[in-house]
Amino acid sequence: MVKLGSALSLRRPLDIWYKPGLSAVVAAAVPQLILLLAFDRLDLAAFTTAGAMCALYAHGLPYAARARTMSWVGAGMIAGAGLGLVAGALIHSAAALILVISLIAAIQKLVCDATRIGPPGNVVFTFITAGFAFQAVPLGAVPFHCGLVVLGAALAWVVTMAPAVVRPRGPQRIAVARALEAGARHLAARPEERARTRHATASAINDAWHTLFLVPDRDPAKEASRAHLEQLLVHAESVLAHTPASADSAPDPRGLRRLARALRRNRPLPELPPGPAGRRELAGIAAERATQRYPGPGTRRGLRLVVDAFRPGSPLLPIGARLLIGATAAGWICLALGIGHPYWAVVTAASVFQANLSLSWSRALQRAVGNFLGLACFTVLLPVTRSGDFGLLAVLWLCVIGAEALVSRNYWAGTVCVTQQALLLTEFGGYRPALPMITDRWICTCIGVVVGVAVTMAVGNWRAAGRMEAALRQVQQAQAAAEHALRTPALLGGGLPEASWARDRLSDALVELRDATEVASGEWWQRALPSERITEAERSGHQALASLVRRLAAARPAVAA
Repeated sequence: MVKLGSALSLRRPLDIWYKPGLSAVVAAAVPQLILLLAFDRLDLAAFTTAGAMCALYAHGLPYAARARTMSWVGAGMIAGAGLGLVAGALIHSAAALILVISLIAAIQKLVCDATRIGPPGNVVFTFITAGFAFQAVPLGAVPFHCGLVVLGAALAWVVTMAPAVVRPRGPQRIAVARALEAGARHLAARPEERARTRHATASAINDAWHTLFLVPDRDPAKEASRAHLEQLLVHAESVLAHTPASADSAPDPRGLRRLARALRRNRPLPELPPGPAGRRELAGIAAERATQRYPGPGTRRGLRLVVDAFRPGSPLLPIGARLLIGATAAGWICLALGIGHPYWAVVTAASVFQANLSLSWSRALQRAVGNFLGLACFTVLLPVTRSGDFGLLAVLWLCVIGAEALVSRNYWAGTVCVTQQALLLTEFGGYRPALPMITDRWICTCIGVVVGVAVTMAVGNWRAAGRMEAALRQVQQAQAAAEHALRTPALLGGGLPEASWARDRLSDALVELRDATEVASGEWWQRALPSERITEAERSGHQALASLVRRLAAARPAVAA
């Protein structure tokens, strides 16, 4: 089990924390101020706000991919809202309604985890679906209310895409900057920290490559920009090829940080530093482009990932089963106790279920602490929120921004603001007595976290060990492909994509092995993990990856010439 201090400690904030929060506020404020206040229908604000919450997603993606992803996020939000409204209109049994929204929540969890949509994940979708299911909207009024959600989602799409006018290549520059910064931290790390920083560097480089894969290169300007970013990312990747014994030839951490700072600012792309390594990488860009570093054959993408999540044997199915059982049980317990807003317990339980028991326990503790502090803040701010419509809206907007500012530091800190958002959204339909609402929220939170942890312990993630074994096999197969490329000079010459695919495949496999090991190690009932096999696979895999990176870098100038 995790320590209390580590579960509640604060981290550095995410580098782009302000973008999701401000985007969601703008997308929500436009209809609230222009439309709803003008017609004195602030009671409908929850529906436009639901669509505006789409603006919390996809800020790390290049704009072409972001446009597609935001369309799917909007469709998912509209579908979730519509299903919740229809279920609330047709199902008159509260117990049956809780079961239905729990089933929808489990599906949302599987889809979000399979697509790796990123924070805030499935929780926002589940909150909207569950909240709307208890709105008691007549069936005939569902299309109108869904239309308001569509309006909010459309505004979210526009607001999220708007920065492309100013910085059309901003997301990919930031992704490469993160890889350079991770490489700098790895080079400056103490020996006992190197295993952790190597994994973090490999993950950041992996994420940056996947970001660049999504950048279209149909015109010369975009192709040249992406080629330059690939140069810088190859430079960051070269960090993995160095060991303490080769420290003299390793890149300078300060130089990596300077490159990262230049990328984060809206300035011309920085050049690689002078010196043999820089000249080799500059000379080899034509060969690097010739290898076409795109996902190799058999790479799962898009709808195939979602379909795989629901197939028998999927490692995500136990998490979905936990959520379905836990959310239903939490909602039914609140219902049996006569607690108002039982969907709050459903949403709390849905937020607790993470990849393993250890992470779920941490999330439960963070949720409880954040909700308690959030209720205290809500009580203090009651005179402001009940002073009028503008006071209510102003506090809501500040909570949206505050949640994004704090959640990357720790989930409990962001939940302080999220709790207030949930309570404030109920205020749009009319003020209610504060004390019963605060009491209901706290009891639902306690029931949700207790049931969530209990179900996580009772319903084991029986696929965790299998996922780890599969990851070990993937590393062995990817390492064999990398060693084959090392023994085949023609593949290292850059004329064929196999060498780059082997490098990408091995890098992906090592990241997956580390993630699968961490998931399996957090399950209390798991049999002893094969620690020696894992350590040896990671050690030899990283050695093969470093050798392949070095050989590819050395081969580029010859091909470019």
